[in-house]
Amino acid sequence: MLHGSRSPLAHPSRNGESGGQPLASELDVAISPLAMPILAGPGTIATAVNFASRGGIPSFSVTIAAFLVLCLVTYGFFVSGERFVRYLGDNGISVVTRLMGLILAVIGVQMFIYGAKGAFGHLAS
Repeated sequence: MLHGSRSPLAHPSRNGESGGQPLASELDVAISPLAMPILAGPGTIATAVNFASRGGIPSFSVTIAAFLVLCLVTYGFFVSGERFVRYLGDNGISVVTRLMGLILAVIGVQMFIYGAKGAFGHLAS
């Protein structure tokens, strides 16, 4: 992802080997590795439960309304995604892919540092 290009492993060919002529049906990505945790990850679920459990009907109603608005916004982005890709072009998609790869790498390093700090933090004190 940091190089802005697809891996040869992501390009299945007609004879079953990687590389070669790609199959359109196998290149359709149904679930993005970044989209699912960001849309409905543990943080999202915990926040929704926290807001819904704070009070009575008003807090619950606000949580449901916010959820519906976010669903509509997400649906709008998913439906207009093809138009957005055409607007960005190949160079724009390459830039976005590199940025997402960088963000993913930063999140991974941050998780590693927090894990190491938690595992070995007692040794420093």
